[in-house]
Amino acid sequence: MSQPFELPQFYMPYPARLNPHLEGAREHSKAWARGMRMIEGSNIWDEHDFDSHDYALLCAYTHPDCTGPQLDLVTDWYVWVFFFDDHFLDIFKRTHDMAGAKTYLERLRAFMPVDPTGPTPTPTNQVEEGLADLWARTVPSMSRQWRERFAESTQALLEESLWELSNINEGRVSNPVEYIEMRRKVGGAPWSANLVEYVASAEVPAVIAASRPMRVLKDTFADGVHLRNDLFSYQREVEKEGELANAVLVFENFLGCTTQEAATAVNELLTSRLHQFEHTTFSELPPLFLEHGLDPQECMDVLAYVKGLQDWQSGGHEWHMRSSRYMNGAGDGGSADWDGRLGAPGGLGVPAVSGVLSGPMGLGTAAARVLPGLVAGLRNGLRNYAHVPFAKVEPYELPDFYLPFPARSNPHLDAARENVVEWSARMGITGQGLWDEQDLRGFDLPLCASGIAPDVSLEQLDLASAWLTWGTYGDDYYPVVFGRSLDSVGAKVYTERLKTFMSVDGEVTPAPTDPIERALVDLWARTAGPMPLESRHKFRRTIEVMLDSWLWELANMAARRIPDPVDYIEMRRKTFGSDLTMSLSRLSHGDVVPAEAYRSRAVQAMENSAADYACMMNDVFSYRKEIEVEGEIHNLVYVVQNFFDCDFTQALAIVNDLMTTRMHEFERVVATELPAMYDDLELDGPSRTTLDGYAAALGDWMAAILKWHQDCVRYADPKPLVPFPWQVGEGVNSPRAARLPGHPLTRRPSPLPAETAAAPRRPHGPTGLGTAAARLAGVRGGVAAR
Repeated sequence: MSQPFELPQFYMPYPARLNPHLEGAREHSKAWARGMRMIEGSNIWDEHDFDSHDYALLCAYTHPDCTGPQLDLVTDWYVWVFFFDDHFLDIFKRTHDMAGAKTYLERLRAFMPVDPTGPTPTPTNQVEEGLADLWARTVPSMSRQWRERFAESTQALLEESLWELSNINEGRVSNPVEYIEMRRKVGGAPWSANLVEYVASAEVPAVIAASRPMRVLKDTFADGVHLRNDLFSYQREVEKEGELANAVLVFENFLGCTTQEAATAVNELLTSRLHQFEHTTFSELPPLFLEHGLDPQECMDVLAYVKGLQDWQSGGHEWHMRSSRYMNGAGDGGSADWDGRLGAPGGLGVPAVSGVLSGPMGLGTAAARVLPGLVAGLRNGLRNYAHVPFAKVEPYELPDFYLPFPARSNPHLDAARENVVEWSARMGITGQGLWDEQDLRGFDLPLCASGIAPDVSLEQLDLASAWLTWGTYGDDYYPVVFGRSLDSVGAKVYTERLKTFMSVDGEVTPAPTDPIERALVDLWARTAGPMPLESRHKFRRTIEVMLDSWLWELANMAARRIPDPVDYIEMRRKTFGSDLTMSLSRLSHGDVVPAEAYRSRAVQAMENSAADYACMMNDVFSYRKEIEVEGEIHNLVYVVQNFFDCDFTQALAIVNDLMTTRMHEFERVVATELPAMYDDLELDGPSRTTLDGYAAALGDWMAAILKWHQDCVRYADPKPLVPFPWQVGEGVNSPRAARLPGHPLTRRPSPLPAETAAAPRRPHGPTGLGTAAARLAGVRGGVAAR
């Protein structure tokens, strides 16, 4: 069978190493698998299958420094997880048995008690028997915090197989954002990361385990592992098994391009995620260690964990190039007739290959293939630092957004407009800060609040308008005050001070000294004061997440680093304040809806798809404001331009296609996944009614945000709130300079020429979902030209 595409040149900056205990692990794992009835009589594997897959070689490559007993145990874990994958495929995916799959997966939870002395049921099949044995051999030596994390990642790995099965039943290929998120769970790499802690004898300190840097390291590790696996396994999964969960297929479907072009794009994303891993390690870990006061041993444990993830990345790549499970030869489709076991001393049966596998082969030669990989990743890495600020943006026409929800309006809108002007003056937002009253009225934030909350009282609408005003003002304030001066320390200190104004349990707060602080004190008292204690904690956390995300933006601006597309989309939900506005809606539900419903895949997918749609919409409207006027880099259209090395028109079309797929996902989740979740959790009538209302409210939220962008002046005629001296000629003695001393503040003396502010041309070429690749054709460096 011929290969569907030629494997790309992978970026792999460190060579794979081999654990000297490989042979012992091979013998042990085969004996263990036989004892668990996974070989003879399983109807899943025979001895030839087991030997040719060579899971011991995978573990010897991915854990090169562990002891023999550790390698034996971790190899057993991988034998178990691959057996589960093939067993689930054979028993449930091929038969489309959703009900049986749910029952099967629910039982597995009982074999992972956080308390290792807890009771477990009697195993009834190989998967249950293997899990019970492995859990008992692994968890006693680890902390309770690790056991909780490992149980959670194992359960996610198992249960999200239902997502794959659901897509197969529907014949549905997911969109790129949904796929990356779900692949982390079903693909198992976060689960592998937990085992890295066990093998390295270095647990991540609990105080930083949930921090952004540690989350990004695990996510980028997972994405790297899964995207690489998708490239090697496309032929087996898509062409032979009928799988739909493969990144190459996802890109092929979304971009409407050839399989080869899709594979090239997936490899570009893989490279970008590895660069993000490296950037996080070197730029975000040191300040994290200092912030939490980690002692030297804790710092060494974290770095040992990072090294373990790095070893897994390079070792996993080497194994994929050798295992008969995957497409790793020139035209063999992964079906080569291997002479003996892969990697066995004295007799490697490696077929002749080209492309990615050209050059020296055999054990111990991985380092010789590092240089081509470094060269392959160089262009991608350097392009992320090629930002040219204040680039001229030509007029552009907005695309036809797909949004099936009409905009609504609150009858108290006019009153709310006047009330927010009075409130902003009282807080000092106008008159003392960046904005004047004309700015505030032009931004018309009550219009957005009116659509988001069309049925609330005037008092509640005033509160919503004030929160939007505070958040938007803060988003303007940080880049001007801290971004231009590159004052990251000052930004961090200021952010931590802001958090002290949100008293949860009667803590003493300092006296506010500026408009942002005064406004936050006022809003917190009016909003969180009536809340129960637990709700105040949750609400405070959503505000802290947004504030911390602004620091992430400042760090990128200081480094002039264009964000990785996946990191950008996931952080954009936070910088946009999506969690803040959604949490206000959730908290109004009280205790009607159980917490497990909010944690369900259905609700999270509904929230994320809505948030992404709104964030992407904002980036489309604000492109000229951010790129030309403010010199920004945090805009998805710009990020897509950089990633695909394409022009604005093509990037805009891709972003609009992505918005459309996210909206389709929102509709599908509301129509099918929410009702299924209601039944699975056996929710009562009030819970179902509340969540149905929440889904409708998210539709109002997206419609309101679109109408606001269309009607306010913030994007139609953007001007610098605090211009640089070269942008205008009024000089540093402007009124705004007096308000914010220390910054070269001037005021634009006249509006932009009408032709610059006008809504521009519509992109040329075919439009519509799946036509993005046609608009990339011929672009130097674009997917279709590579």
